[in-house]
Amino acid sequence: MKIELRDIHKTYGKQEVLKGVSVAMENGVYGLLGKNGAGKTTLINIFLGLLKADSGKVIMDERDVAGMGSQFYSNIGYLPQYPRFYREFSVQEFMEYMCVLKGVPGGKGKERIRELLDKVNLSDSRGKKVGALSGGMRQRLGIAQAMVNLPKVLILDEPTAGLDPQERIRFRNLISEFAEGRIVLLVTHIVSDVEYIASQVIIMDQGEIIHKGRIEELERTLEGKVWQVTTREEKRFLGEEGIIISNIRREGKDVHIRMISGEKPDQSAVSVGANLDEVFLCCCKGESQC
Repeated sequence: MKIELRDIHKTYGKQEVLKGVSVAMENGVYGLLGKNGAGKTTLINIFLGLLKADSGKVIMDERDVAGMGSQFYSNIGYLPQYPRFYREFSVQEFMEYMCVLKGVPGGKGKERIRELLDKVNLSDSRGKKVGALSGGMRQRLGIAQAMVNLPKVLILDEPTAGLDPQERIRFRNLISEFAEGRIVLLVTHIVSDVEYIASQVIIMDQGEIIHKGRIEELERTLEGKVWQVTTREEKRFLGEEGIIISNIRREGKDVHIRMISGEKPDQSAVSVGANLDEVFLCCCKGESQC
């Protein structure tokens, strides 16, 4: 499976939201990262046909999806950022309804529902009304419905919203297992959601893709530019030109600061390896040392 977005443009009024976005994805887990307003959700809505691009094409396995109709949608699973459910359905009824909508045969559907509800830890809640579920439980239900037709392309927009730490781990393990032979796209502004499971990361800012690559490749772009300083005078680094503070941790009277700087910021500074948070922070700030 291969997906290509070719030169996608979208404008709302005078605001150019997408500025010629082009990207290709093959089997694997991808993280689409960007600040709020970067254009992530608009790009996904165009891919799904929920919005019309001003120009550009979406290609699946060398075919323009505009002419594929239901054949395209049968390959897609989607969790929107703000999913809505029929509150009076039970969890089981909602999943059965989604199987009907997605053309999953009855016998196979019941087995998939059983497996997925177990994987998202909702087996004991199959009889509960959707309206009685907590926010985190509804989010897990949304993840399950997106996977029920075994899609070749799975798109999850802010999938871990409302999940507690244990459920986030369960989610990561589920996605890693499900991703074999598929394209999974996690759309988020939370870096830790993708750091452990994404094979590649796509970073968007102001309607453009500014970086794409494997996590370790992106982290190497900051080699020799990330420093750790232990000090009791942290204020002298705050707001200093050419320095991006990525983390501050207090330990007694000492303050441990991680920072990005093209030059060694202090005699006591120790060079350390970059993490994805720092790549993202640096890319979206557009600093010259990045």
